[in-house]
Amino acid sequence: MSEAAAVVRAFRPNFLVLAPLCAGLGVAVAWQQGGSPALIDTLLVFIGALLAHAAVNLFNEYEDFVSGLDMITRRTPFSGGSGALPDVPSAAKGVLAAAIGTLGLVTAIGLYFLWQRGLPLLVLGVAGIVLVLTYTRWITRRPILCLLAPGLGFGPVMVLGAIVALGGRIDTSALLVTLVAQCLVSELLLINQIPDADADQKVGRRHLVITLGRTAAARLVAVLLLGSYVPVLAGVLLGGLPVWSALALVTLPVSLWISRQLPLVLDNPERLNAVLGTNVAVLLSTLALLIAGLSL
Repeated sequence: MSEAAAVVRAFRPNFLVLAPLCAGLGVAVAWQQGGSPALIDTLLVFIGALLAHAAVNLFNEYEDFVSGLDMITRRTPFSGGSGALPDVPSAAKGVLAAAIGTLGLVTAIGLYFLWQRGLPLLVLGVAGIVLVLTYTRWITRRPILCLLAPGLGFGPVMVLGAIVALGGRIDTSALLVTLVAQCLVSELLLINQIPDADADQKVGRRHLVITLGRTAAARLVAVLLLGSYVPVLAGVLLGGLPVWSALALVTLPVSLWISRQLPLVLDNPERLNAVLGTNVAVLLSTLALLIAGLSL
C-alpha cells in the first residue's frame, strides 16, 4: 500500500457518514423553523461537518501510532483504528499534514459563518476545535470527559452549529435533537471502547470501560442508548417536535435487544462484533429517521 493510500485509509471514510447525519439534524431544524438558508451555506455546513470528523479521525490515527497503541490493539470492524500507519509507518507525516490541513479548512469555513452570524458561532467553533485537538492526547485520560466529549462534538457543536450557521434559532426542538445526538454518539464511543480497553490502559488512557469495568460500562451503554429516545418521545408528546419525529422510535426494539445482549457477549469477540455492528446501524438509522420526521 502506498503512502497516499495509507493517508486516505486514515480518514476512516466508512465512518464519515455520522457527521453529515448530525449536521443534517441541524439543517432539518433550521428548515423546520421556517428559514430558507442559501444552498451554498447548506453545502458548506455539510462539508464543514465532514471535514471536522475527518480531522478528528486523522489526529486520532496519528496520536495512536505515535503512542504505540496501534501496535498492541486488537482491531475490529468498529474499533481499534484503521491500521493504516502500522502497515505503512512512513505515511505518519502525511497523516499529520492531512489532519492539520483538514482542520485548517474547517476553520476557514467557520470563519465564513462567523462573519455572517457573529459571537454564538465563535463559542461553538472554538469548542469544536478544542475537542478535535485535545481528544486523543488529553480527554481520553479523563473518564467522564471522555464519555461526554464525542457527544458534545457531534451534538451541541455540530447540530447547534449547523442551526446557527444557517440563521436558525436555538429553541426547544433544537435542544431536543441535540440531546438525541449527544446520547447516541457518546454511547457509540463508549461501546466501541469495550474491545480496546486492555490496550488503551497500557498507554495511559482512562475511560469508563477501564475505570468501571466492562459490565458496568455495558449498563451505561444501555442507559445512553435507550435514553436517546426520551427527547424524541417527550418532544412529540409535548409539542416540541413535529409528530413525524416519532419515526425515530422505530429502532427502539433493536436498541432494547442491544441493551439485553451486550452484557452477555462481552467475552465472546464474534458475538460482540455482531452487537457493535447492529449498534452502528441503529444509530445511523435513528438519526436518518429523525431527519426525515423533521423534514416531513
